[in-house]
Amino acid sequence: MKAVIFGITGQDGSYLAELLLSKGYEVVGVTRRSSTPNTININHILQNIVLIEGDVTDGFNVSKIIEDHSPDEIYNLAAQSHVGTSFKQPNLTWDITAGGVLNILEAIRYSGRKNDIKFYQASSSEMFGKNYTEKRVPTVALDNVLGTITVEDKYSDSMCDLHRYQDEDTPFMPQSPYAIAKLAAHHLVRNYRDSYGIFACSGILFNHESERRGEKFVTRKITKWIGEFENWRGDEIVFADEELYIYDQDTDEKISFPKLRLGNLDAKRDWGHAEDYVNAMWLMLQQENPDDYVIGTGETHSVREFLDAAFRRIGIDGWNNYVVVDPEFYRPAEVDYLLGIPKKAEDVLGWQRNVSFSKLAERMVDSDVEKARLRRPGL
Repeated sequence: MKAVIFGITGQDGSYLAELLLSKGYEVVGVTRRSSTPNTININHILQNIVLIEGDVTDGFNVSKIIEDHSPDEIYNLAAQSHVGTSFKQPNLTWDITAGGVLNILEAIRYSGRKNDIKFYQASSSEMFGKNYTEKRVPTVALDNVLGTITVEDKYSDSMCDLHRYQDEDTPFMPQSPYAIAKLAAHHLVRNYRDSYGIFACSGILFNHESERRGEKFVTRKITKWIGEFENWRGDEIVFADEELYIYDQDTDEKISFPKLRLGNLDAKRDWGHAEDYVNAMWLMLQQENPDDYVIGTGETHSVREFLDAAFRRIGIDGWNNYVVVDPEFYRPAEVDYLLGIPKKAEDVLGWQRNVSFSKLAERMVDSDVEKARLRRPGL
């Protein structure tokens, strides 16, 4: 089996490449040309893959890649994927995130191997925006974690308390240029599947993080700051409005460290680990028929809760003195609540997640603490 991965150098692309290699695939990775190295996530597997330059916004280039490499499976993980950036660069976001998908679908359609290629598109929970479904569920499901109910009952219709969530039947209401572009791509996949018989699936993935997450995303921004702070802090910390201070024991010099600056701490997200989610991508393309699936954890946690878990990992129970809420990081239109129900993926694909919310935060903190330690002079 041979797979082409558009966007192989990102978080998801690197984990997916590892998974496919472990299953004996030939892996062709496509990355945009860059004047600086951008292969940090895949340096450890470069000798096992074919890495080529390409750009999903160039339709001819996409067609040539598919013609030259004759893949059995194509995974499109290429996107301008930061929601905040999409408000500042909406045209670029559209060209890559929506236009790129159209180029791939058209290339498959005219490739001469339309019936032999399976295509996966990375859709996003951001497409739901402010929308959610409401249902009565058992009371024990309402403490963020649906997993406290038995597997047979955890998504039941038992009349008890009102629960909000998103699944495959929840209407979309995108709140950003990124989400709108993703939704256009999502509908293109459905349209080309229905119109031309292409085996094309979309995974509606809720937030998935990891030690390889980009530093602009809030979870990684938090854990990277904690890693640097943990390698900076002394025995006694002085708290100021915008900074923290310690005093050098030898010179008595005041050494400052900026506080962690964040936006909306009350936004709730369904956070999982990317390793679990790329397995769902692969499972979708192993089915007899193509379809779209929600991939999430069935839990929702606020940014505050992620801060709790991350700071607790370094022995700090209260983080208020370390964090500044900065309006600069608020979005023009916010998505307040995301909680994905992966029942269809569990039932049809046999998919399950293995990394819990707390373990996710711990792994990310541990990784960034170690990276910061290695960056310290003299180590």
